[in-house]
Amino acid sequence: MSETRPQRRGPTEAIVADEVVAAVVDAPGREPRIGSVALPVRMPGSTLIQMVAAPMNPLDLLIASGAFHSARHDEPYVPGSECVGVVVESETFEGGTMVYAECHAAPGAPGAFAARVIVADADVLPLPTGVDPVMAAAVGNSGTAAYMPLVESARLEPGETVMVLGATGAVGQLAIQIARRLGAGRVIGVARTRDALDRLLTIGADAVIELLPDESVDDLADRMRATAGAVDVILDGLYGAPLEAALRVCAPKARVVNIGNLAGATAEVPAGLLRGRQISLTGFAGLHTPLREKVAALSWLWAAVGNGELSLAVRTFPLDELPAAWQAQATSPHAKCVILPAGTSSTDLPATTE
Repeated sequence: MSETRPQRRGPTEAIVADEVVAAVVDAPGREPRIGSVALPVRMPGSTLIQMVAAPMNPLDLLIASGAFHSARHDEPYVPGSECVGVVVESETFEGGTMVYAECHAAPGAPGAFAARVIVADADVLPLPTGVDPVMAAAVGNSGTAAYMPLVESARLEPGETVMVLGATGAVGQLAIQIARRLGAGRVIGVARTRDALDRLLTIGADAVIELLPDESVDDLADRMRATAGAVDVILDGLYGAPLEAALRVCAPKARVVNIGNLAGATAEVPAGLLRGRQISLTGFAGLHTPLREKVAALSWLWAAVGNGELSLAVRTFPLDELPAAWQAQATSPHAKCVILPAGTSSTDLPATTE
């Protein structure tokens, strides 16, 4: 169905947007289909945005699966947790402004994988002038999930040794570079895929450790110790056995921040080890962190992107090919999948140079 531009009304009147092209998840466990949805009435305090670039995150697939601990949607909804776009209508932001927006997708509130979205003003942040919108979007959720745990939770100090568990995904790749640029003494990447691990050595990792099938925790810990020595900061996107091994190589007063559990939902954390080395173990969840608390992280990330100081491979897909992007994300593409407006060509964008 074709789109029509919403009528402009007075500042106290609501605006009704026409139907827009969107990806729709019909039920938990279903992959999205391309259809159309009617946007809700835009109320004062919210902004209508024309989507320019909407990154796909593992969180989007997890929520759609119905297995996520914090959100489940039993009715059809439009997924997508963040986007960069152009302001169409707003009392707060000038029309035509390029902005970053966080979308809290639900059956009554379409997410970012739509031609247009309505977002609460508190979840909208203007982009700095000159930043590429696709790269700005690509480092949004993933970049804050790397930067905030390292800088604000772990309080990384120059010269310290950092280990990233799950280092070949978008978050891990950015974490390797952020740690290096913040002065880490050694940066170690840990993951399963050899080719993707080798690329980490070109973007800031000093060494990498490949996770091997059926390897014992003892053996993995021995290899970690031989490669990394004592580790001061661990960014953990895996949990399970890899974290159990990494805890054994922690230096006294090490800080461990968990951001995911791709290797398992549980891990054994020996009380004696935790207390004996005075290890701090915390968690970070971007979903539960308001945008106002992410401003410093996003500003740092966008400045680094604008200066060509961060490297991240990006695959773009037009909105009408979103199901293909969904399948690519499900196979851990070691690149950031970003959705563009319908009719745009699919591309593999080279990583920005450092």
